[in-house]
Amino acid sequence: MGNQSEITQTLPTNLNIYEAALKGDKNYLVELLKKDELALDRCIIEKSCTYMQSPLHIAVEMNHLDFVKQILERKPKLAEAVDQIKRSTPLHIAAATKGSLEIVKKLLKVKPNMCFVHDQDGMTPLHVAAVNGNTDVLEEFLKKKRQAALERTTRVETILHLSVKNCQLDTLKALVEITYDLELLNSQDSDGNTVLHLAVAYKEKEVT
Repeated sequence: MGNQSEITQTLPTNLNIYEAALKGDKNYLVELLKKDELALDRCIIEKSCTYMQSPLHIAVEMNHLDFVKQILERKPKLAEAVDQIKRSTPLHIAAATKGSLEIVKKLLKVKPNMCFVHDQDGMTPLHVAAVNGNTDVLEEFLKKKRQAALERTTRVETILHLSVKNCQLDTLKALVEITYDLELLNSQDSDGNTVLHLAVAYKEKEVT
């Protein structure tokens, strides 16, 4: 039986990339791409169900900033890839992850319009950030693509609605100040509720 190095050498190149993404081993990624410069391209066009997410999705989820940088420098198109689970982009995953601000900045730099993409649940990265109380990430989104704040979920919810419904009071306060000119406070969801209606219903008395 061969040693671990010999076994690894026999694995498909794509699998090696996924292992490297999980570990955040950017040096391994660089060496792999020297041997096979089309490895990342294969990840983009992969049509089988073998890989549910791209290496970039995984690196973002594991918060491996340097690995994310390496991929984006070589293949920025991967920032547009959606997974086969929830149709999420790497930006959706970063928006849900605490401490991901630097990764969000890198993703926005290469593909800023990904702020507008809806996943299978009808949520944009801004909606995901609101649900998770990622205030600094939301502020970055609004600096780069302010109009993205006007996007609604399938239930016609705004980022303010979602902040209230998920008890993200600090995030709500920050967003009210930042988005005052967009008139989101008076926006109604599919049930006709404004943010203030929801605040009362959820007993967020500090908001009222």
